[in-house]
Amino acid sequence: MKVDGKDIRPIWLDEDLKTVKVIDQRRLPHEFVVADLETVDDIITAIKEMYVRGAPLIGVTAAYGVYLAALNAPDNYGETDYLIKECRRLKAARPTAVNLAWAADRVLSAVLNIENDAERLKAARREADAIAEAEAENCRNIGLHGLPLIEEIYRKKGNTTVNLLTHCNAGWLACIEYGTATAPIYTAFDKGLDVHVWVDETRPLNQGARLTAWELGKHGIKHTVITDNAGGHLMQHGMVDMVIVGTDRSTYTGDVANKIGTYLKALAAKDNNIPFYVALPSSTFDWQLRDGIKQIPIEERDPDEVRYVQGLNQGSTISVLVPPANSPAADFAFDVTPARLVTGFITERGVCKATEQDVRRLFPEK
Repeated sequence: MKVDGKDIRPIWLDEDLKTVKVIDQRRLPHEFVVADLETVDDIITAIKEMYVRGAPLIGVTAAYGVYLAALNAPDNYGETDYLIKECRRLKAARPTAVNLAWAADRVLSAVLNIENDAERLKAARREADAIAEAEAENCRNIGLHGLPLIEEIYRKKGNTTVNLLTHCNAGWLACIEYGTATAPIYTAFDKGLDVHVWVDETRPLNQGARLTAWELGKHGIKHTVITDNAGGHLMQHGMVDMVIVGTDRSTYTGDVANKIGTYLKALAAKDNNIPFYVALPSSTFDWQLRDGIKQIPIEERDPDEVRYVQGLNQGSTISVLVPPANSPAADFAFDVTPARLVTGFITERGVCKATEQDVRRLFPEK
């Protein structure tokens, strides 16, 4: 995607082939900082501390983590055992997003049977690059398959503004290109449709207000930042035509784990007969789990993410304590929206209902 006229991605391998570069998303929108990741520990820190976030991007970051493990493997350590151990550490970095384990295991499988060090390293880089390019292409296709849904609303409204509502950041910052939930929006805008996006602030880390608003603004798309609790009011008053969100893990039966607060948006959409779509590449499906509410692990993060808010003050980014200093807080990072509230999935292969039968129709090999 373009930022101020320059093509950029949220992650890339430096020309020295020894450093993974990432946009430090903790610093956006007020500071644009690129972080250097040179070891597996650096990768784990970036994932845990959310320099990088979003299921597809976490997966690609983990893939390059396996590459760095192969690059930095000590001479006195059994190569296979070392890579398996480092891959296990990478997969433990965050529990909810299924892409992390999927991507790390895919790179590991590509290199385990290669004995030559140089060839093993080439294979790891080749596989990590392939995952990045595939995820970018998947998101492009999500945009193409989601476009007709927006076009239909546009026609029904007499070619007037289509109002979409998003939650968290499921844009190119969370992926590689295009995004998941934002891919149809970018595609519609680039085709000339009049679209406007209601951007949930997405507490506690405000990924909507900080990241989605920044992305959309850079692309020239009309948007309005709203409090997380405003969505229901807007839906009641006919100000939302469609809700579209991403997901960090979805079961093949249709349950959706996404940023905390997604479930409440789905309930409001259902009550107001507004379509609620989830956009995801197939790498975000968990093909092992049936019951998302009971089986998907929900990450609990540092309560200080709830207690403090980050913002710009006289040119400097600062954190400010909001509640009383001695008040406890809880930081649940995700919730699960049951399949019955999901109108459909937008995937790289097309749109399907949030049912096992229809998901398997698109992905019969699974």
